[in-house]
Amino acid sequence: MSDSLALPDKNWPVLEKGWVWLCGAGPGDPGLLTLHALNALRQADVVIYDALVQEAILDWAPQAELIYAGKRGGKPSAKQRDISLRLVDLARAGKRVLRLKGGDPFVFGRGGEEAQTLVQHGVPIRIIPGISAGIGGLAYAGIPVTHRDVNQSVTFVTGHDQSGNVTSSLDWVAISKGSQVIVIYMGMKHIARIAASLMEAGRPASEPVAFVTTATTEDQQVLETTLGSCVDDVAASGLEPPAIICVGRSVMMRQVLDWQGMAEGHAPRDLDPLGRGRPAETA
Repeated sequence: MSDSLALPDKNWPVLEKGWVWLCGAGPGDPGLLTLHALNALRQADVVIYDALVQEAILDWAPQAELIYAGKRGGKPSAKQRDISLRLVDLARAGKRVLRLKGGDPFVFGRGGEEAQTLVQHGVPIRIIPGISAGIGGLAYAGIPVTHRDVNQSVTFVTGHDQSGNVTSSLDWVAISKGSQVIVIYMGMKHIARIAASLMEAGRPASEPVAFVTTATTEDQQVLETTLGSCVDDVAASGLEPPAIICVGRSVMMRQVLDWQGMAEGHAPRDLDPLGRGRPAETA
């Protein structure tokens, strides 16, 4: 381990034998890992990791056995119950176990299910939150999920249920009317149904929409479109999941807050994308 990654002087928690720590690895960029997560990586005997965890993060646990447990739609994947029970078995074998999940383990990551199984089997756990892609991924794209001139509410939803279909339990009318900004995880496959449901519920076809794929990584791509055009635009773009989808006027803030584009020398497209006709207030 490089000295440049030395943890600050502090009494860091010890990952004991027989424990499982469920940890969020953030949305992709290794720099968004928390110090608690780095501490866990340095101690683990076994790391069970998901598909969205970057290889550079795993490099910080050279002493550990690495076990892949990723899930990708349409591809052979480990069953959730098998993953949870394997965590139990490893802990009972006296291993220091780190369950590493993309984003935050409790935000559409099934971390709650795994934690529940571990507790039911008497395995001690620790939860280490991570930066969720629905917040951090959009921030890297220059899209704030809240902005006081845009929204006082934001709703996070999943684009599919346990069967892989559009989530039938969601009340799209209530969501459409009740939340100014909607952030959708894992929704690209069903975007036609989702967009139609939102427009049927009253959202205009001109509503700004952004798709952010492989967020915060070197492969990140951003598509800005509208609710009425997003299906055709996504198909034409060739973008592939994983993606975070943002629906609402906050998408317009990318015109001035695309900080990665500015770092490459691109000027903001609009210093007042909301059309307020006045400078932004400082506080």
